[in-house]
Amino acid sequence: MITLDGSSLTLEQLIAIADRGERVSLSDVARARVRASRAVVDRRALGDEPAYGINTGFGSFADVRIPAEALEALQLNLLRSHAAGVGDPLPARAVRAMMALRANVLAKGYSGIRIETLEALLALLNADVIPYVPSRGSCGASGDLAPLAHLSLVLIGEGAVRDVERPAAQALEAAGLTPITLGPKEGLALINGTQASTAVLALALADAEQLARAADIAAALSIDALRGSIHPFEARIHAARPFAGQAASAANIERLMRGSGINKSHEFCGRVQDAYSLRCAAQVHGATREALRFVRDTVRTEANSATDNPMVFADTDEIVSGGNFHGAPIAIAADLLAASIVPLATISERRTDRLVDPSRSGLPPFLTTEGGVRSGLMIAQVTAAAVASELKSLAHPAGVDTIPTSANKEDHVSMSMTAALKAATAVARAREVVAIEILCACQAIDLLAPLTTSDALQKVHALVRSRVATLDSDRATAPDIVAISELIASSRLENACDAGVK
Repeated sequence: MITLDGSSLTLEQLIAIADRGERVSLSDVARARVRASRAVVDRRALGDEPAYGINTGFGSFADVRIPAEALEALQLNLLRSHAAGVGDPLPARAVRAMMALRANVLAKGYSGIRIETLEALLALLNADVIPYVPSRGSCGASGDLAPLAHLSLVLIGEGAVRDVERPAAQALEAAGLTPITLGPKEGLALINGTQASTAVLALALADAEQLARAADIAAALSIDALRGSIHPFEARIHAARPFAGQAASAANIERLMRGSGINKSHEFCGRVQDAYSLRCAAQVHGATREALRFVRDTVRTEANSATDNPMVFADTDEIVSGGNFHGAPIAIAADLLAASIVPLATISERRTDRLVDPSRSGLPPFLTTEGGVRSGLMIAQVTAAAVASELKSLAHPAGVDTIPTSANKEDHVSMSMTAALKAATAVARAREVVAIEILCACQAIDLLAPLTTSDALQKVHALVRSRVATLDSDRATAPDIVAISELIASSRLENACDAGVK
């Protein structure tokens, strides 16, 4: 059970909720804060002083005063009207992360929501009733309004859920849950924030960190198979340029290659220096790791931030309009992630190209023993090149764009959701490039027999061979690439290394 208090949710906890269905609860301190802020809203809702979204309209309707008898309809209409998303639905793991993030924001006590409504959201998550949330429709301006509206509709028994796309009312009844009735400000409290784009980015970040570890494994396999030197990964070299990411990557590669029989066989071959794609692997991989560290800091801060508008300050009995819903921090971090993952893929593709080129590898052309009749892994490298090229297009930042919305009331938007979705796509594509390198490197190690690689890399090789057979004759290699991608995504690849990959 993960307890939400609005301030201490970690990326690891969010992944546990998103991927393993970890249950959630609310801390007693958070309950007290939520009740205190709700008391402020209840007093203000029936008063004469205008308070945005409580007794006024939304967006460009902010100056329209809403009579007391229409306050419930105001919040209901908000959810209905804002559920205007399009496109493929978000994966269930992303929606679970959204629900947890929104609940954590509400737990901070700046939203003015009722404790009963927050508990209904937690109950929905714990029952694994996952709303159907279209992936497109947010500009990341007043937060991720459309995605969060689709999510929140399920709480009131409207909209749809993901499992069989059945109506929400049926799903709630099957789970033993009851639809809620919204009070003043509650519709706004449920949808005003960046939790959709933050959820997508958080999951992309976790996948990117995992891929960075897999890339070190792939590099170690390729460098050994290409009979490259272990010396560029000595700790003293990287201590002289003390980027933490570079040092971690170098330590991984050196540790994985240590004890390799292949490496010992060419220790005195006379080669002075390896190509950059081998010798500079730690520097390139490390630069990606440094960028991911910034993204992690951003995600951690945003996951535990109040992104509401207006904000309720119970200690001073005030409701104040602001702009914490603006997704600029998420957009910039997501664009950085998409761009920083590209060098990880492009240097991987370059190592793959060396593996299949006999003039540089000293191995049979395209890693097949009967070149001509067979094409071997020729087109696997072509696929890696094609995907690497696509990644360069995905690196174009989304956050540099802005299209005013809501009759120019929202005259600068972040496009954080576009950036986050693009980053998630980039990580998935980069994983395929690294999988192709691993496919080729394992084939190359087979061809070097009876020489053997290190104990750690032999375990990786054995794991790959448990899913992908040696290429003795031509076959469709698309399923092989998928299988290795799955080994990366499931963390089985990194877990196979007794030496440890950090």
